[in-house]
Amino acid sequence: MPRRPRHAITIEHPVLKIKKKKKENQQHKIQFGNYLIDTWFTSPYPPEVSAQSRFFVCEFCFVSIKTAAMAKRHKGKCCMKCPPGDEIYRQGNISIFEVDGHKNKMYCLNLCLLTKLFLDHKTLFYDVEPFLFYIMTETDQDGCHFVGYFSKEKRSVMNYNVSCILILPTHQRKGYGQYLIDFSYLLTRREGKVGTPEKPLSALGTLGYQRYWDYIVLKHFYSEKYEQCQSIDDISTKTGMTPDDIVAALQRNNLLRMIDGHYELQINQEDIARQLAKIESRIQLRIDPTKLMWTPTSYSHVYMDTV
Repeated sequence: MPRRPRHAITIEHPVLKIKKKKKENQQHKIQFGNYLIDTWFTSPYPPEVSAQSRFFVCEFCFVSIKTAAMAKRHKGKCCMKCPPGDEIYRQGNISIFEVDGHKNKMYCLNLCLLTKLFLDHKTLFYDVEPFLFYIMTETDQDGCHFVGYFSKEKRSVMNYNVSCILILPTHQRKGYGQYLIDFSYLLTRREGKVGTPEKPLSALGTLGYQRYWDYIVLKHFYSEKYEQCQSIDDISTKTGMTPDDIVAALQRNNLLRMIDGHYELQINQEDIARQLAKIESRIQLRIDPTKLMWTPTSYSHVYMDTV
């Protein structure tokens, strides 16, 4: 059976400045809620929309709109003020909704079109039904305003826990990227599994995930009483990370060394404490696992073949 096309994955790094490769005649601006946003890449919107130098995207349902007058009419008619799924997490004004690509196909397709404006190598695909979308919002009196999202396959034989991840440019440099990565692993641990993002990662995606993996491994050894017999599988079970990602993090941080022909953990609590302090001084948001109201759903082979 042929493999379904998948999302490519990326993380927008909040510090590095990337030169966006755009032709002048392909540059657009989108009005998204109260924000006028410069797009970075093109997306296959309808010709009458993409022909505009500036067009409108509804911040709630992601429908594309050609003119300001049409956008005003749509705003008066659109009854969607939050994502069309279950709110599974709320922390202050931050909410995360689980949206099923099978039950809300048009919403997810419109989200993919929007995503393509900011991810150059993202593979836009129209088969959203096998995926779940986790939509992050900031809530006020006017509704739940889109911040970013990640998607994942309902049933991944490769244990991928993220297929695509995006934070809108208007909400970058707030720590939301690491927040969503951490949330994806919270779901993985709640499922009793281990997971990893779908490969290949972009250059920035690699940096974002390596930063997260390094932090989790360091925190594990700082918080746990170190035992000489502790195995990689033990760490994997507690963190939700795959053994390969754990080993790579150990090597990057010089915690795994070759001694007499075999690898041994080399743990120095003082060094780990210094590294953790440096990392934690930059963390802006932290996931609270007690706020998650979610039970994993099992998707059978039969279901996946019929959706």
